[in-house]
This record gives sequence, structure tokens and C-alpha cells, in this order.
Amino acid sequence: MGLVFVPAASATAVAVRGDDVVLPNLDDDSGRCHVTPEQMDSVGPAVDAELAACHDAADDVVNGRADAKDLARLTARASTSGRITVEGRARVFVRRGDWVPATELTARELRRGVELGVEATDVRRPDWDGRVTVTLTAGDRTVSHRLTVAPLMLQHDLQRATTVFAAKPGAGQGRPDGWQWLDGAWEPHDWESFSADLEKAGAPMRYLTGTDLWWQDNWWQDFFEPAYATANGRTMRFAIRSANTWDVGVRTPRPASRAVFRDLRGPDVAVVQAMADDGRDAVKDLRNATGNIESLPPYRGYPDGRLVYGSDPRSVLTPDPAFIGLLTSQNTQPPVVIDTSWLLVGHADETTHVVKARNARGWTIMVADPRLALSTLRNAQAAGHGDARFTGARLTATIDEVLADERLLADNEEAARHIDDQISVLAAETGLTDLVRVPVLFTKPREIGLFVAATPGIPNGLSIDAHTFAAPDPHAPVVDGEDIFQSVTERALRGVDVHWVEDQGWAHLGGGEVHCTTNAWREVG
Repeated sequence: MGLVFVPAASATAVAVRGDDVVLPNLDDDSGRCHVTPEQMDSVGPAVDAELAACHDAADDVVNGRADAKDLARLTARASTSGRITVEGRARVFVRRGDWVPATELTARELRRGVELGVEATDVRRPDWDGRVTVTLTAGDRTVSHRLTVAPLMLQHDLQRATTVFAAKPGAGQGRPDGWQWLDGAWEPHDWESFSADLEKAGAPMRYLTGTDLWWQDNWWQDFFEPAYATANGRTMRFAIRSANTWDVGVRTPRPASRAVFRDLRGPDVAVVQAMADDGRDAVKDLRNATGNIESLPPYRGYPDGRLVYGSDPRSVLTPDPAFIGLLTSQNTQPPVVIDTSWLLVGHADETTHVVKARNARGWTIMVADPRLALSTLRNAQAAGHGDARFTGARLTATIDEVLADERLLADNEEAARHIDDQISVLAAETGLTDLVRVPVLFTKPREIGLFVAATPGIPNGLSIDAHTFAAPDPHAPVVDGEDIFQSVTERALRGVDVHWVEDQGWAHLGGGEVHCTTNAWREVG
């Protein structure tokens, strides 16, 4: 009698037909992985390795019925006793009432067909392609069965948000209510307006508060990149943690992002990370934040969509190769790389955002357009509204004053040329020609030499679903009762309901916008 592996669901199959897929079983179905306040506030990388090491595949126990559902199933048959071995980052269990590690199998088990369960103990990484081989040796016969670990798939912004995460002010020592520490002074954070506007837009909010020590790190988009893996009818969500390393006297992984272990990890939710410290400074380290990781929806030639991230063609202000390697080693969403080296924060989400469109593929890319911003101002000036004023936190000038500011005009033409370069890459990689342009002004502080948004960056908003976009309020001049940047944007985004969110104190002054201070699980599968 021959030796075969067959899927457990099949009663008649006598051979394996292709590779099976196995989940990286890194969630916490039994809720045994806890994070203490001391771990949240600790400095140094040791605690981060400790937190990442706790998950369902960290031991040789199947942690209850929910955990058992995460196992790939095989059936082994033979006419004599046998032995199971496994190659790759995986474990094999045998069902004997309870699930126990599979090594020796009896002749009785094998004659009637014994059920095996397989879990992967890691995700695909640059040093492992995710292949697992389970081998049964019985007598003088050996049969192997190969499995492939399900890849991590990034979400995209047209998928409906099922949970939107955002920070909530904490109670750090010395903090006046309603204020946060920015640029050496206490500033109003406007969290109440920010959160109320998101809720009015229909965002399914979940607010999370950091520790007293780190609560002002409110950039939830920069804590993790949402992903998922699917195998055998099961879907597991993954929070791919940012690879930021901060120097707080001790080089330490970004402490506030440990909240993904504390607040997100649990049943069917896993956390993975790829930490490497190359000693980079704070500006270069910004490129390792997951706000720099975006994705494109599926299109011809790319059925799973594509990864988008910002980097530097000079190989100076680049993300850490170990971090990007974790993403690209999934081998399902080939990367598109745009130049963000001219931006201080340097994130792909500062200038681009996928939006619904009336074209053959159903989507296009919204881009920040400084030239459109200036032409909108010139049109308003020509109509006699030159005295209308910006009311933002960074820009409070009139239209006449902005258009007379030669340095600001030069900065925005330079920013526009950089965005032209980004558009050239995106157009070449996607074939898109019908981009949506929205008005944003930039400024380049001379002491820094890199650009930040002078007006809240409209593309840097949150898609609640394909039809609803929560955008940062640009605080542009009001003409005939309408914010002129809002009006231009709403006309450009035909078919998308735009909700304006007050984010100046909570996000804009800190270098980000609505998107930067939120994150989301989205509808998948």
C-alpha cells in the first residue's frame, strides 16, 4: 500500500494536487500575551523582542479550538508505523483527541488515515521564502508534501474601513488640558474637533491612549501597516510594525508603537516586525515609519495590487532595507518607489492617495498640486478677492501677500517639479493619465532645507470607503462663502463625498494630517 498525503476534507483523493497553503500562526487566540505599563515605557530593544516572541506558534501547544482552526490540515496514510519530520519554519501536530506534536505515528493511526495540523511559525522574510516540507517516513518508503506560507497582503484605500484607530490625549505630567507640546511650546491640540469631524464623516472610530510618557506620539499611521493573510478559508490580520528607532539617550524601537502588541494583538490579529538599527538620525529614520507605506488596488498585470513607498534615488534618505525586505519578500505586490527625499517627513502619503474614479479600472491617484493652488489664488485675486486671508496655523497671509512672496512662489514651483517626478513614475508604472489634482501649498524652511505642507495636505486624508473621504480642512481663503481650496477639491473628486476634518493642532502643526494620525482595518476577502 502506498503512502500519500491528502487534504483532510477529501474522502477519495489518493494523491496531493499541488501545494497547500498554511497560515503564519502568529496571533494570540487565548489572550495569553500581555503587555505591562513597564514594557510600554521601557527603552532599548530587548523588550520589543520579548513582545514579538509571544504568539500562538511560539510553543508546541495548540491553544484551544480557535487556534486549531488556524492549522492547515493533512491526512497521512500508510500500512505500517511512521515518523513525521518538517523542514522550514513550521510545526506539525497530530489529532489524538487533543492536538499534540506529531513525531511517531502508529500503524493503526496510519492505516485508517491520521489527521495532521500544520502551523507556520513565521512570515515570509528575506532569509526564508515561506516553503515548508512535511515528510512521512514509514518502513522503507518516504513521501513529502510541500506547503507554502500565505503571503501578507497590504490593504488598499478603496476597501471599506471596519475600524479606524486614532490616538486620544493622555495625561502626561505637566500637560495643560487641551494642549500638547510642539516646537518648544504648549499648543492647542484640537482633538475634540478632530475626533468629532471624523465621527460625523461616518468613520468607525476606536480611540487608544498611549502611556503618560509617550501619549504625544499620536501618529497611528506610523505605528503599523495593516495587512492580512488568507489560507484554507481563514483570514488573519497582521500589523506590520514600523521599523523606527529613536534615540532617547538609548537607541530604542519607537516606544509608542508597542501599542500594537497591547491593543491590537489577539484572536486572528498578529504583529510582526523587522527591526534593524543602522544608527540613522531622526530625519532619515522618518522613512521607516509606515506612513511611508501605501498600496495600489489591483489592475491589469497586478492582480494583488502593488506596494508604494517613498525613498531617495541618491540612497541617502531611504527606508531600512530589512524593513522593506519584509514587505517585498511576500512576492505578491511588487513595489513602486517614488522620490520623497525632498520632503522633511518623507512619506508617500503626503502627496498621493488612491481614490475612486470613473474610468475603466475604477480608481486613480489624487496628487497634491502647488501650481493648481497658486492658479486658484490668482483667479480669486483677479476677481477682486486679493484681501481674502488664509486662516491656517502655518499660513495666515492674504491672497495678495502670498502671490507677492517670491520665496514662497519659488518654493512651490520647486515642490511642483518634485511632484511631477513622482507622477512620472506612477504614470509609467500604472498607465494612469487621468490623475485628480488638488490644491496644496508647500514651504521649505531654510534652516531645514526640506519641504513641509504650508496648508493642510488634502491628499493626506482618510478614505472611509470608496465613496467617502475625510480630508484635512485646508483653511484657505473664503470667497462668496466657500473655502476656495475646498471647492476645487470637491469638484475634482466627482463621485466621492468629501468631509472636512479640523486637524491643525492635532496633526498639521506636528508635520502630518488626518491620514497620519489614523489607521484602519479594512474589509478584506
